[in-house]
Amino acid sequence: MTPERAEYLAGLPKKRIAAGVLFSDDAGRSLVVEPTYQTYWKLPGAVVDADESPFAATARVIRDELSLSADPGRLLAIDWVPPDPNRIEGLVFVYDGGILSAGQTAHIALPPSELRSWAWCDDAELRTHLPDRMLRRANAARQARTEGSTIYLEDGVPVGRD
Repeated sequence: MTPERAEYLAGLPKKRIAAGVLFSDDAGRSLVVEPTYQTYWKLPGAVVDADESPFAATARVIRDELSLSADPGRLLAIDWVPPDPNRIEGLVFVYDGGILSAGQTAHIALPPSELRSWAWCDDAELRTHLPDRMLRRANAARQARTEGSTIYLEDGVPVGRD
């Protein structure tokens, strides 16, 4: 690589990338987790590591944070998250985890250093567990699953839809 190319690449903007998964049960509730390092709940997910794809990160989360042997499904949503004083801007990819059976749910085991607990939440419970941005993202991903579509969001709000 030339020094000019290295300088160009070093000067490109930096964005945080995260990936998560939307799991549901047969009652239509969504699975959320309670991290040990945050004050709010979220869909299962993680920051995408260097040289890791968002899909691979989601598979890692399913395996390492939930102890499930399921693969992520199709992409439901991409959300551009604006910067704020506590974080850089980022992109969040949400994949479809499908509907978990009672047998699969019984095998969920959380890493205690990262996650305190998990829960199935209906619409009202999601509103009490998730911050507004994440609630908008989760609801949009649920809608995209129902519609068989993929949705683009900015700060959890659909963009480019009629």
